[in-house]
Amino acid sequence: MTANLTLSPAPDALDLAALLCSRVCHDLISPVGAIVNGLEVLDDNPKAEDRDFALDLIRKSAKTASARLQFCRLAFGAAGSAGAQIDLGDAQAMAKGHIEDGKITLTWNLPRLLLPKNRVKLLLNMLVIAQQTIPRGGTMTIDPIGDGETMSFRVTAAGLNARVQQNIADQLSSSSSAVDAHAVQPYYTRLLAQACGLRVTLAPEGEAVIVTAS
Repeated sequence: MTANLTLSPAPDALDLAALLCSRVCHDLISPVGAIVNGLEVLDDNPKAEDRDFALDLIRKSAKTASARLQFCRLAFGAAGSAGAQIDLGDAQAMAKGHIEDGKITLTWNLPRLLLPKNRVKLLLNMLVIAQQTIPRGGTMTIDPIGDGETMSFRVTAAGLNARVQQNIADQLSSSSSAVDAHAVQPYYTRLLAQACGLRVTLAPEGEAVIVTAS
């Protein structure tokens, strides 16, 4: 017997914008909060060692916040006018700044060329999904599928306890329409893939998870 499932309606444009804003704020609140904490320590006229600690915290947190802002601007933002193209070299720099946090390293095997902005946005969102499959860290390798302006991508995420999260897989496959702030990023990835005439899939492969756009 097949159960009757009632799926929540997909978010409209206003809800989607609000959910994406919530996602960006979630990514930024931690480093910005750390900057505030560091400034509060400085305001208390600390000892020399406490002052050095606070300045180091502010410096590292500001760098993290800047990297996340640049990444989010490209991955979720307008990134130029309709029909604009984006340099994969710029995307690589932003991806490394955002994702390489001491636990994850990137191997970028893509050529440096201009691609339509939605394909580059799709790639960056695929990296976010791949990152979530290796919560304890590891390596992420980005390879091209095809070439030229129709190039698509394969991301291999390898690490201890790498796993496919079913809720993300469901959003990518369109089998779930319920979207909240936690699910909006894979949902947005699906929309980007559809705009490019592609489909994103997640699949385990040994001790790795493969994220493919094809």
